[in-house]
Amino acid sequence: MIVAFSGAARPRTSLPWIVAGFFALVLAASGAWAASFEKLTIETKGGPIAFDIEIATTTAERAKGLMYRTELAPNAGMLFDFETDQQVYMWMKNTYIPLDMLFIRADDRVASIAANTTPLSTQTIESGAVVRGVLELPAGTAKAKGIAVGDMVKHRMFTAK
Repeated sequence: MIVAFSGAARPRTSLPWIVAGFFALVLAASGAWAASFEKLTIETKGGPIAFDIEIATTTAERAKGLMYRTELAPNAGMLFDFETDQQVYMWMKNTYIPLDMLFIRADDRVASIAANTTPLSTQTIESGAVVRGVLELPAGTAKAKGIAVGDMVKHRMFTAK
């Protein structure tokens, strides 16, 4: 973090406050992720594909998402639960890794896919349909694993069994 001061005087800062601020930034950027981890499976034409996912259910978890991370395991992801069916708008601000975003309807079907999103972009990524959730995966996963619009997502969040 760079802090610039205008004017002639520079504020006095004690070392304990600087150290505390540094550790607060480290914790914010590294460890406070979604609280729960679960399994999720996508039924594709080629067969089922399993992922270990984090769940973002609170407003704070959804706002942070995968921001500030520098890596994501190939079989990992984050599922955003919006709790109600709605149009969803995402962005990649402060997200350092490219992602595939799978927009999922409440009936457990993939409605649309935004592949290879651009890191750090503030461009809006729209669901294009009313959805219940978004699954973020490492970029290229959807293509490499044959995940397509219409595939079934198996997770407790969705109503279809």
